[in-house]
Amino acid sequence: MKVKLSDIVDAIEMMDRYSEYFLDLETGKIEWVSDMTMTSAEKEEVYDRLDEHGFCRLPSSFDINEYDIMESFIDTLSGAVRDKLSSAICGRGAFGRFKDDIRRMGIEQEWYDYQEAVYKRKAACWCEENEIEYEE
Repeated sequence: MKVKLSDIVDAIEMMDRYSEYFLDLETGKIEWVSDMTMTSAEKEEVYDRLDEHGFCRLPSSFDINEYDIMESFIDTLSGAVRDKLSSAICGRGAFGRFKDDIRRMGIEQEWYDYQEAVYKRKAACWCEENEIEYEE
């Protein structure tokens, strides 16, 4: 079974601290479990199916450190843009300031392209570590 790397990337993009994503090893389907939007019965149904088929847990929001990704993006920049964004991500409200500043600087798409490439690398590494075949 091959999984689509884009499915794993989509799950990584949607990840938050209240959700978990799993790869069903029998079907290749990505299963989602949310503490915020699912009832206990709904979550139990997904867990039962995963236990029956076998599964791998996708990286969590703690494994995908957005702050580190922002820092590495900033490291690709130079001059005043780099300095401004380096300052923006210090202290409380770092994510909001970062997003506001990249919008004002006109590099928002550059950021999203960079972030997507990082997610794709992380997804491919996760597949390789778990010996899961994938296709682009």
